[in-house]
Amino acid sequence: MANAHRGEIEAELSGRRYVLCLTLGALAELEHAYGGEDLVAIAQRFEAGRIGASDALRVIAAGLRGGGTAITDDEVAAMTAEGGAQGFLSIVVRLLRATFAGEP
Repeated sequence: MANAHRGEIEAELSGRRYVLCLTLGALAELEHAYGGEDLVAIAQRFEAGRIGASDALRVIAAGLRGGGTAITDDEVAAMTAEGGAQGFLSIVVRLLRATFAGEP
């Protein structure tokens, strides 16, 4: 079960429930994936509505690993979400809010 006080969310991917969390390690992974951009620059990018499929993949994969699931980006890329692309986007938005805005 997800703990909102730790910035965790629950999400269903490919019919299975997972806990996602952008831990410090997961955030460092995202910084590296974005060429060393700092967290503020990454957050501003997403706040401006610039979230592509590769962004969603990176954030969800990092969140899954931060939540304790040993999984590769390729495995995440093969997953499905209810609602398709909108479902993935919803997971990303909820995870970013839980991480940066402290919202459950």
